[in-house]
This record gives sequence, structure tokens and C-alpha cells, in this order.
Amino acid sequence: MSNVYNHRQMVPSAPLSSRVTELLESLRSEYDMLNQEASNMRLFKDEYEQRASNQIGEMQAIQQSLADLERAHYKVKQQYEEEIMRLRRELEARGGPPVTPSPFLQQQPPQQHQPPLPPQQGQPPIPMSQPHSAGIPHGPGSMYGGMPPGSAPHGGPNGSAMPPGQGLGGEPHPGVYMNPPGSYPPPGSGMVVNAHGQPLTPQQAPGSAKDRKPNVMPPAQGMQAPPPPQLQQQQQQQHQAGPSQMGSRQTPTQSSSAVMANKGPGSTGQLADMDLHNVPPNLKREGPDWFVIFNPKIPRLLNIEHVHTLDHTSVVCCVKFSNDGKYLATGCNRTTQIWSVATGNKECVLADENAPKNGDLYIRAVCFSPDGKYLVTGAEDKQIRVWDVQKRSIRHILSGHDQDIYSLDFSSDGKMILSGSGDRTVRLWNLDSGTELCKFLIEDLGPKDAGVTSVAFSPNDKLVAAASLDKMIRLWDVASGQPLQRVDGHKDSVYAVAFSPDGQSLLSGSLDKTLRIWDLGRYGSNSRSADMVTCRSSLVGHKDFVLSVAYSPDGNWIVSGSKDRGVQFWDPRTGQTQCMLQGHKNSVISVALSPTQTFFATGSGDCRARIWSYETIQQQM
Repeated sequence: MSNVYNHRQMVPSAPLSSRVTELLESLRSEYDMLNQEASNMRLFKDEYEQRASNQIGEMQAIQQSLADLERAHYKVKQQYEEEIMRLRRELEARGGPPVTPSPFLQQQPPQQHQPPLPPQQGQPPIPMSQPHSAGIPHGPGSMYGGMPPGSAPHGGPNGSAMPPGQGLGGEPHPGVYMNPPGSYPPPGSGMVVNAHGQPLTPQQAPGSAKDRKPNVMPPAQGMQAPPPPQLQQQQQQQHQAGPSQMGSRQTPTQSSSAVMANKGPGSTGQLADMDLHNVPPNLKREGPDWFVIFNPKIPRLLNIEHVHTLDHTSVVCCVKFSNDGKYLATGCNRTTQIWSVATGNKECVLADENAPKNGDLYIRAVCFSPDGKYLVTGAEDKQIRVWDVQKRSIRHILSGHDQDIYSLDFSSDGKMILSGSGDRTVRLWNLDSGTELCKFLIEDLGPKDAGVTSVAFSPNDKLVAAASLDKMIRLWDVASGQPLQRVDGHKDSVYAVAFSPDGQSLLSGSLDKTLRIWDLGRYGSNSRSADMVTCRSSLVGHKDFVLSVAYSPDGNWIVSGSKDRGVQFWDPRTGQTQCMLQGHKNSVISVALSPTQTFFATGSGDCRARIWSYETIQQQM
């Protein structure tokens, strides 16, 4: 039994214990090595995390320093720019060149997500559309505009539209005419804004945007849009041979020397170059934010005074007095407003509640009926609305045009309405029935850009005149609807036409910066002459596009508004400039004279309309 329980003899334990011990030692050694490596890795990890944290902190500190430096740089540069602009404005007020806007002032401060800098005092807010622009003027910039709006012009706008135009800014009315509200490019910059600030889509089909007035409304503030395709093509065609005749008749050609001979000695643009502070007191008139300079080479016959300022929330594309002279109608974005001339108070606001709510809808043209009961308005939606002024309701909506409405006029008996559109047509409507009576179509083989920018009845209602983008003025016979003559002479698009009160002459204003007076010859009211329409005189003095023209009721004065922000009075008998008025901070898209009193009104891409008085010196004495 002792052998059975004798372990030493049956199981040799010494060699097994040694083996286990070796394995345990090996495992412990490997564990210690792995533990040491893990400790080292933790140290490396902590070190790398510390380094990364330090680098992130350094980068954040650098970014903050850069942001601080950029903000400090912005503030310093802004101070310099504002001082430069102040000095330039002072220079301009003394008769120097118009202020060139600083692109820096139109930018936002770096590292700050906020709206652009607010406009300086006296400058209008940017209508949101534009063109755009305006002029500025769409902005109204379309023809104006600026004008548009907008940029274009109609924009608008004549604004400008530049009709607002284009727009201008831009499709002036505010369009061509209008500089973007809140930033005023220098005259001659070529900026065309969709009054409304929207770029035009070039198309070749008749009635397309190609045939529309360049709009004076603005693109983004501080940026200038390139001229729309139609303006570029016009510039390329300026020195080419004239287009074919309209029918079989065309204006006799005048030599350049003959035209120059008709330019008055006071119409060489010197008024815009005069230093206000060097002008004798008897040859100037100053207000808080406006001034008038009178031509020193001729006797002073007028006195100009500011009467009312009518503030609007968008580009003012058009202005028009009622026939009794008691009211002034203004067209802007979505609304038409009627003001009392005596008090400057707003009498009513006309807005079509059924019009589409999205986007801009600039009113490019307004016109009172002769009895004052109705007001017709033309807009970007191709509709003509006939408003009952007393009821403030729409009597008719006249549909038929395929593009924006840029111009309207009433016949003297109040029975017919005349309309002009970018679709290359002039249409005649019956007021009572609201039906179309006649369509005058531009279908001759001239340049394609023949959108109609301005229309007018002759005083005896026998003639219709229409200005268009193809540099032409066309005359039609109302009774037969037949074309009479195509008047050729301007070197760029014609934006405005007006008959003289005696019906013997036709006045036009163009993007070539001139006005022209045309003798109507056989088509005049007395029809004593057998001559065709010929150019009697060319009025030179504006520094930029001429967007609007008008005769005084007695025919003694011509008034013109321009993208150079100025208004000029001319003597039609001599072709001389009587005076120049500067009273707006953007393109003057529209001008109108009261039929009964010595008042005139101006509408501008600066979102203001103003009423002024003009009286002869003899009247005041």
C-alpha cells in the first residue's frame, strides 16, 4: 500500500514544475513588454493630442488676427474712400465731372455676414428685383434702366425706362437711363440696367427681349452689367449705311456741316462743365440739394424754383400732369400714385390686386384722359389698364401687346388711346369699348432692334409718331393706318418724341446724347409745305443719354431729362440752352410740363419725383 500512495515514485513532479515556471515567465515577460509599448503609445498619443491642440489654437489665433486686420483695413480704407467721395462731390457741386462711385464702398465688410452698407444720406434704397437695377429703370432696367428698371428704361426706366432701365440700370424705362439706386455710375459709363435690374435674354424673334427698351435697373449693388445685346449691336451699326426706306419714303439726308450749323452757340455742353462757385449770383439759383446754372452767353429769361419732393419706395419711371394741371400721376413698382400739385399730398394709390404677386411690376407709362376721369397705365406685364380715377377701379384691361408697354397717349378728344411696346407695334384703342382699332406694325427692312420706346398723337390727332430702338422715328396717318415717312438722323436709339403745340414740328431725344427738332413739312398742321420731314436743328449739351423730352404749352421752351441727372431748358427758335437744373441723384427718366400752369415735374432713378416752377423774369417783376 505504501507504494500506491508514494507520489514521488509514481509521478515525477520536478520536470513539469520547471516547464510551467518557464511558460509563466515567458508570458509575464511578453505582458511586460506589451504593457511598456502601450505606455509608450499613450505617451505618444498624449503628446500628439497636445501638439494638435496647440496647432489648432495657433490657427484660430491667426484667423482671429487676420479677421481683426481685415476689419481694421476695411475701416481705414472706408474712411479714405468716404473722404475721397466727399471731395469729389464737392468738386462736382462746383461744376466738375460727375462723381464716380467707388467699388469698395459697395462691398460688405470682410468676415461679417450682413447686408451691404446702407446708402449714404440722400440716396435711395435699391429696389429689389432689379435691374437692376435700376434705371435704373424693369427697374424699371427693359428700356430703362437703368432703367429700367433698370438699367433699363424705361430702366427702365425711362428710366428709363428706362421706360424703366433695363436697368436703367437695366429694360430703362429705368434701364438705359438709370444708374443703380444707391450707387451712381458716371454718365457715359454705358451701363444699361433693367429697370428692374434683370439681364435681358437675347433672342432674334420679333417681339423678343431683343426688341425691348434696354431696362435701367441694377444688378447687385456696386456692380455694372455689360450692355445688353441690342445696345452692343446698335453701337456696331452706328457707322454702317442707313437702313432701307419705310415704304418708298425716307428723310432727306443732311450733311454733318449743315447739322452743325444748326447747333446754337449755347448748346455746346459748357453749362455742365461750369464751376458753380465761379458763376455770378445772377446766373445761378441754389437750394439745399439742387442748383440751376443759366447760360452766360444769352439773356436770362427764366427763374427755376423747387416746389415739392414726392418720395417713392422704388424707381419713378414716369410722370404726367392732368389736363387741368391739378394732379400729377407717377408710376413706380406695382403702383401708380396721384398727387396734388398744390399741396404735394398723395391723393390716392392705384394698384391691381389681381396682378401676379411675384417679382417686380414696374409701371412704365401713365396718361390722364383730357377730362381727367380716367388714367391709363402701361406695365411690364404687357397690359394696359384704364382706371376710373373717382372710383379707383379698373374699367378696362387692354390686352394684345406681346412685350412691355413703354409709352401711352390720349387723343385730344379723349376717345382713343395710343400705346407703344417693345413688340415693335403701335396700337390704337377705343376708350369706351376697350377694343383695338388699329395696329401700326414696324415691318420695313430696317434693323431688327425696332422696339417702340415712345409714341405721341399730333395736336390735331391726324398723325402718330413713334420712336424706336433702331434709331428711327416713324410717322403714320391715323385715318388710313398707312405709314407716311421714316425719319432718319439720330446715331443711336431714340427714346422720346413729342409734337410741338402748333403741330408744325416734332421733337426727339436719343441715346446719342442729342435732341433734334424736325420740321414736319407737308405733314404739319397747316400742310402748306410740300417738303418731307427734315431736321431743323440738333441740340447738343447733355453729357449722357437723353431719356425724355417735352414742349411747354406755349411752345416757347423745350425741356429734356437725361442719364447725366440733369434737366435742361432750350429755346426751340435758337437751339440755345437757357439753363441746366441738377436736382436728382440718379438719371432723370421722365419730364412733364403742366398744361395750365408754369410747373414741370421730373421722375428719377433716385426714387423721387419732384415738382418745380419755371417763370419768366418779366412775370416776376
